[in-house]
Amino acid sequence: MDTLFLARLQFALTSVFHFFFVPLTLGLSIFIAIMETAWVRTGKEKYRQLTKFWGHLFLINFAVGVVTGIVMEFQFGMNWSQYSRFVGDIFGVPLAIEALLAFFLESTFLGLWVFGWDRLPKAAHAATIWLVALGSNLSALWILVANSFMQSPVGYHMSADGSRAEMTDFSALLFNPYVWRQFPHVVAGGLTTGGFLVIAVSAWHLMKKTRDEEAFRTSLRFGAIYAFIGTMLVMLAGHTQMQDMVKTQPMKVAAAEALWESENPASFSLFTVGNEKELKDVFSVRIPGMLSFLAYNSFQGEVKGIRELQAEYVQKYGAGNYVPSIITAYWSFRFMVGAGTLMLLTALTALYKVIREDYTFSPLTGALLFWSFLLPYIANSSGWILAEMGRQPWIVFGLLKTEQAVSPASVVSSGELLLSIIVFALIYGLLALADVFLLKKYASAGLHAAE
Repeated sequence: MDTLFLARLQFALTSVFHFFFVPLTLGLSIFIAIMETAWVRTGKEKYRQLTKFWGHLFLINFAVGVVTGIVMEFQFGMNWSQYSRFVGDIFGVPLAIEALLAFFLESTFLGLWVFGWDRLPKAAHAATIWLVALGSNLSALWILVANSFMQSPVGYHMSADGSRAEMTDFSALLFNPYVWRQFPHVVAGGLTTGGFLVIAVSAWHLMKKTRDEEAFRTSLRFGAIYAFIGTMLVMLAGHTQMQDMVKTQPMKVAAAEALWESENPASFSLFTVGNEKELKDVFSVRIPGMLSFLAYNSFQGEVKGIRELQAEYVQKYGAGNYVPSIITAYWSFRFMVGAGTLMLLTALTALYKVIREDYTFSPLTGALLFWSFLLPYIANSSGWILAEMGRQPWIVFGLLKTEQAVSPASVVSSGELLLSIIVFALIYGLLALADVFLLKKYASAGLHAAE
């Protein structure tokens, strides 16, 4: 186990764990703002109670998310010092703006919201949670500005000695087309994460017939609409992003489809068992023309295959293997799409129930609604695995390979990395247990506990 493998493993552990909390922060903050706005406009007590209830769960999630996010910042300088040296002039700018602008906005107004109950006018207090939601989503935007440079570098030139990339156009970095296809997808993923948690907890209280039953009927109505809108938006944004990737990162698309040879029209894989070494199918079931339709909104259109792209990249970038882990890209894409399909079916089921004002659930429907909160986490995590692993071997596409970005073994040894991975895994495991325990405790306790 060399330093490259261990550094990648550690960053994967910390980033995936951190991203468990980010989408819920993005989506639930907006939902809470909607609940409090409804209270300000109607004066109905149930909206104030629901605001406090969901706010309590939001605070638990936010606290753990902040702790896990800080750790990731240090890894850029420790495990990935060569990367930081190469791209720090560019990467550091959006990260600094995220901390100084978005995170401070979010955390400052979150403090006012927590301690401002009965101290601020109702409308002013509601405004603070809207500013928290704005800060949360602006934070995501600046992180994605940094990440999008890794996916599609713009607004830079190489230094005279070729040792690092230097920013030449900040506006190009901010208005990178990749950002504005990625950002809606991430925000919509946050909406679904918040919406399905609302559905799950509300359905549980209705099935248990707790004393807050009436308020949770209202919560389920809002949650069903919220989750449905989020799911539709995430599917539309994902489709747009897929069409962009065919142009900007065609190898990622080819790997996600196990498309060995270029095709026109290109078929979509329902199920493929492939031989990665020989780049060929062992067994495959495909839908003719469907991949072309997803890529071009037409059943005609060429999608390049892995063999042709590998030859192109060798000619362009020099000798090397430019094929990512196909099994990882292929199955992460299917987990993402499969979870998204189940989210749509679940949101439609919840909408059907609330439109009919039928709040009784069969064991199957009840289980579907309750466990639906896991689906966005599966989709979010597998989507990011595809985004990052499908870009390999590049850490900055076309500029810097991942193997060139890791800290030298003389600076950070494999033993130090292994020890820190074990420590992180133990600490994160304890944090996860504490988070789940607290969320379960306060979610099941109901509205009065939140008071």
